[in-house]
Amino acid sequence: MRTDEEFMEMALALASEARRAGEAPVGAVVVKDGAVVGRGFNSPVSRVDPAAHAEILALREAAQRVGNYRLNGTTLYVTLEPCVMCAGALVTARVARVVFGSRDLRFGGVRSKFRLADNELLNHRVEVAEGVLAAECLRLLRGFFEERRRRTASTHGGDLADADVAEHDDA
Repeated sequence: MRTDEEFMEMALALASEARRAGEAPVGAVVVKDGAVVGRGFNSPVSRVDPAAHAEILALREAAQRVGNYRLNGTTLYVTLEPCVMCAGALVTARVARVVFGSRDLRFGGVRSKFRLADNELLNHRVEVAEGVLAAECLRLLRGFFEERRRRTASTHGGDLADADVAEHDDA
């Protein structure tokens, strides 16, 4: 049986793919009965789709693969704490567990800003585990945004007006 760390390493590999594509480096895998059934990495820029977060893409693939929009008994591994949209999707899909690496202090929908995944007001609660390979997840994110800030500063003479630069900078 694989461990949380092994599945998070798979998510980190997908996050690296996102980085190579110029997207914020977030990767996700959905696991059912020890097998990966869905994969995704951030792609909102390249897909011109604000909902193309790693978690959403992994959930979509998993639903297609299992033939049901309800993903009972699954675990989603993601390198960055899910946002509110993704946390809502986890609840709607009936994901059993979410495991994330780094907190997202600006947009976190599971722990940092909101507690949507396991909120007692909802009819389904997702078990939450955090901090798995957090240092590696954070290092990838910070490296991406540091590089982006350097490029933006050199292109704009030090003007960091580009709002996207700090999108997940507090992660």
